[in-house]
Amino acid sequence: MDVISSVMEKNGLLVAFVVVGALMLLSGWLSKTLTRGRLHGSAIAIIFGLALAYWGGAATGGEKGVADFAVFSGLALMGGSMLRDFAIVSTAFGVDLKEIRRSGLAGALSILLGVVVSFVVGASVAAAFGYRDAESLATIGAGAATYIVGPVTGTAVGASSEVIALSVAAGLVKSVVVMVGTPMIARLIGLNNAKSAMAYGGLMGTTSGVAGGLAATDKRLVPYGAMTATFYTGIGCLLGPSVFYVVLRAIVGG
Repeated sequence: MDVISSVMEKNGLLVAFVVVGALMLLSGWLSKTLTRGRLHGSAIAIIFGLALAYWGGAATGGEKGVADFAVFSGLALMGGSMLRDFAIVSTAFGVDLKEIRRSGLAGALSILLGVVVSFVVGASVAAAFGYRDAESLATIGAGAATYIVGPVTGTAVGASSEVIALSVAAGLVKSVVVMVGTPMIARLIGLNNAKSAMAYGGLMGTTSGVAGGLAATDKRLVPYGAMTATFYTGIGCLLGPSVFYVVLRAIVGG
């Protein structure tokens, strides 16, 4: 066991990929078996990840969740800001501007409107719960956009780790709601073609939620919704720690 532990500690990042891969396989199986694809495997994996992080922190008294165990230390690197930002940038590079133009003005406006509305709602809820500093309001508001934009904004403006965690939780709730709710409302809103899928992805923004919801509705619509949702994430990461934060500082001071 000592030899195995030593090997795992020295190859922490590889162990992290194996652990996450196994978790994704389990989550995908649970998604198909228990929910018939209604709840996407990524949402289940995120819930498992949060639960494991809480358990790891409680068991070790540390601050990095399961990564506080030496054999799983590679999870801290894999889940760190470097690989996170790399994933965001690589996803954005996969988007074709020629395709986004097909959605027309409605698609472009949906992205901007989706980011602004989500941010305002998130910041308003944060203010209602007693947060008054611009850093916390900006971070939680950005988290209401997506659970990726929240940590990016929080790290940039210097928000506390607790507030960043809240922003992730807000984004996760939104992702799950979109994932589950999309198939239920698809007929009511005419979500049955590429153009409407682009507009929907731009308004909702959460890539995993939109992709999972569209997959349960019509798999042919997934690339279109995911494409504008990716742009949404990029716009959110751009505006959150800059324009939105500056406006909040002008309103609340600091």
